[in-house]
Amino acid sequence: MTGTRIEINLDRIEHNARTLRERYAERGIDITAVTKGVCGDPAIARAIVRGGIRSLGDSRLENLRRMRLAGVDAELMLLRPPRPSRVAQVVALADVSLNTELEVVRLLAAHARAAGRVHGVILMVEGGDLREGIMPRDLPEFVEQVVALKGVRLRGIGTNLVCLNGVIPTDEVMGAFSRLVDNLERDLDMALPLVSGGNSGNHQWVMSTERIGRVNHLRIGEAILLGQESTRRQRIEGLASDAFTVIGEVIEVKDKPSRPRGERALNALGRRPEREDLGTIRRAIVALGEQDVALNALRPRVNARIVGMCSDQLVLHDRGGTLKVGDPVPFDVAYGSLMRAMTSPYMEKRYLRHGEAVAIAPVMAAARV
Repeated sequence: MTGTRIEINLDRIEHNARTLRERYAERGIDITAVTKGVCGDPAIARAIVRGGIRSLGDSRLENLRRMRLAGVDAELMLLRPPRPSRVAQVVALADVSLNTELEVVRLLAAHARAAGRVHGVILMVEGGDLREGIMPRDLPEFVEQVVALKGVRLRGIGTNLVCLNGVIPTDEVMGAFSRLVDNLERDLDMALPLVSGGNSGNHQWVMSTERIGRVNHLRIGEAILLGQESTRRQRIEGLASDAFTVIGEVIEVKDKPSRPRGERALNALGRRPEREDLGTIRRAIVALGEQDVALNALRPRVNARIVGMCSDQLVLHDRGGTLKVGDPVPFDVAYGSLMRAMTSPYMEKRYLRHGEAVAIAPVMAAARV
């Protein structure tokens, strides 16, 4: 089988989910597996559930709906703070959501009451990375007002690091978060069942610290899917890092100069690439482009170096001199290329279990929510 596709090894994803669940449980931490990198793919979600994780989180309501329609047996969590215009759908599709705005929580409560439901709420606190989060000084009053609402139930407090500005979880940063939780419980005479301390960027801290503090929950995506933590992209021992393989087909092989000739401007994607003069090199063009994958998150598994990529063609320096027209070229992917490949309508998805391709029944993937 040739052609542009992404191969998905479900056994390796299941293994990663089970291994991380067991390791984190030893430290008193539960996991919500994050599926946004794979667009809430139901086959992948089921592999994670088989690994023992029964809570799945995603940023997109479309992806939560996809998993609901497929009958995935797990609690579903909306990770991005809800849009006010979509609160009715949030209540219908998500068991719990992360929130930072009191107005939105009030809307959730009203829609939940109308639907005869109780919606779970986790309040996100600003931890230093300056993405979403309630400022710590405003948290006590915010919590008091949420607790007074009917239709919602406060499940806990969370924070997020790494994603926007790369702030790393450390004992100092996470210790401040734990003290905030302690002070909140003391001042309001309450107990918070869930303290969500972050994402795959917390892995090194969790495995090395002697001071877990109050953190008892993490939202883990990259570590499960790609077997690596997300601060320095280091592989996690014992996890599979090759659950996903992007495969492109060679459409041209020719010897050409390594440097372009003629006056140059920006290329089709607005870049001005620099090319080292290596003389004449063997160049292979692969039917992959920026509409399929992200260039900076792609690594060939053959003896070749990526020269560049435009919207629908990728150029390799074929160092081994073995590539031929029609050959499939496998690539490892990092998180950026995984997200784009799973989102692209041009990428065929091929699922593997026990070393064999398996047919997966299609589920409505992009229905308007």
